[in-house]
Amino acid sequence: MPTPEVEEFAERLMILVRDLAIQSCDRNLLSRMKSQEAMRWRVAMSGDAEEFAKIAIPDCVDRVLFRLLDAIDNGMGLFYRASNGDLVDLQKEGLMEMAGWLWGDEGWIKKYSKERDNLDIVPSNYR
Repeated sequence: MPTPEVEEFAERLMILVRDLAIQSCDRNLLSRMKSQEAMRWRVAMSGDAEEFAKIAIPDCVDRVLFRLLDAIDNGMGLFYRASNGDLVDLQKEGLMEMAGWLWGDEGWIKKYSKERDNLDIVPSNYR
C-alpha cells in the first residue's frame, strides 16, 4: 500500500500533468482555437485517421512532457538521481524554466529525441 505522501504525489501528478494535458489536447479539437497545434490538427483531420494520429500523437506526448516540467517548475518538487550518483533538485537546478527548454530549435525535443516532432510543421491550410 502506498504511503500517504506517495498518494499525494499521485494525485498531484494526475491533476497537474495528466488532466491538464488532456484538457489542452481536447481544446485543439475546438474550431475556435487558433494555435498552430490546433490548426495543424484541423488540417490533419481532413485526411485519414492514420494521418491525424501521426500528427496528434507527438503533440499529445509533448503536451504531457510540458505539463510535467511546468508542474516541477512551479513547485511540485521532483528529484533526479544523476548518472554520477548526485541527487538533483529539478526545480532549483532547472531554474524554474524547464518547461520552456522543451521546445524550439535548441530545445530538448530537437536536441535529444529520436522520434518525430511537429515543431517545424506550420499548417498552410488554416481552417
